[in-house]
Amino acid sequence: MSTLILHHYPTSPFAEKVRIALGLKGLAWRSVLIPMIMPKPDLMPLTGGYRKTPVMQIGADIYCDTQCILREIERRFPERSFYRGTDAGTANALAFMIDRNLFSPAVGIVFGARDFAQLAPGLLEDRAKMTGREMNLDRIRAARPMLVDQLRMQLVWFASMLHDSRPFLQGDDPTLVDCALYNPCWFIRSNLGAVAPLPEFPKLLAWMDRMEALGHGTRTEMDSKEALAIAKAASPATQPQADANDSMGRKPGMKIQVIPDDAGKDPVEGELLSLSAEEVVVRRADEQVGELAVHFPRAGYVIKPV
Repeated sequence: MSTLILHHYPTSPFAEKVRIALGLKGLAWRSVLIPMIMPKPDLMPLTGGYRKTPVMQIGADIYCDTQCILREIERRFPERSFYRGTDAGTANALAFMIDRNLFSPAVGIVFGARDFAQLAPGLLEDRAKMTGREMNLDRIRAARPMLVDQLRMQLVWFASMLHDSRPFLQGDDPTLVDCALYNPCWFIRSNLGAVAPLPEFPKLLAWMDRMEALGHGTRTEMDSKEALAIAKAASPATQPQADANDSMGRKPGMKIQVIPDDAGKDPVEGELLSLSAEEVVVRRADEQVGELAVHFPRAGYVIKPV
């Protein structure tokens, strides 16, 4: 079964990274809308505790984090490639840098300008629990000028890629790097309009318009209960695999936990199914959905023995 099911919510910036990537490839996909904050009762049976957005489901294989999601989409649907005009190493390294360094300032800029009375009830408390940091409104507002300064410095690098009037960051075709940078820029513009530091970079604003024109592919809504039923009726396609170069000698069958190293540090526990330099896959079972293979990237995640 190769139906792509994306569990997401409309205002999630990382979900927009995946949605625009699906548009880049012109793919059909099923959309399951999930709550913005915990609890997420129809997502937890699939992930085993991983609470971040988005999550992609293909049958009984569950892909967590946009690194894993986009890598699997590229593997299954190689055309139009995420690496056209570049290479996988450069694109993935730049995308990881963007995710780690530009996302947080962009979110802070948006939150620092919002009327917090209009935020969804429970959002600040939920994000404080997820990040492990107090969500102090006065401190967020006071930090906004510094965050604009941080983001501005980094946007200079990416705007300079467009100096020769190329349409996309790495040439004539949009790549994984474009999808990654579009995420924080889209989050600012969709919430606040073209506020600082965006107006300083007219070529980036024009590039954003070209990215938006890619669309989101062909989206069809799906009820979350149907997605759970699909998982239960399927079996994981992932086969056991060891990493011959793993420095800790971990093998399939070992009991492990996989934990993000930044935020949302809710461990997912199960049996090691597959391990490589790029990915770790946990085999786990849930009474609602049966046996699953839950995929995580290695970069940004910690594997612990149970």
